[in-house]
Amino acid sequence: MCGIAGFLNSSPKRTQKELRAVVSAMADTLKHRGPDDSGIWVDEKAGIALGHRRLSIIDLSPAGHQPMISASGRFLIVFNQKIP
Repeated sequence: MCGIAGFLNSSPKRTQKELRAVVSAMADTLKHRGPDDSGIWVDEKAGIALGHRRLSIIDLSPAGHQPMISASGRFLIVFNQKIP
């Protein structure tokens, strides 16, 4: 089972480096749930940080890396399932 972590930091504002450090530490505590891969995404302006730990069972390829970002860059998803 994968692990998902994230937060919304509205105040006080943190730098991208600080947001990345916090969400990385959060995701690292979930390493036992997803030892195969990890990824993070941060939007400094909005104060949003998302982290993911991946357990590769069905899709063993790098195509399953998360967070997944759309080709346009407008949409982002972190999830614990597969999209058929």
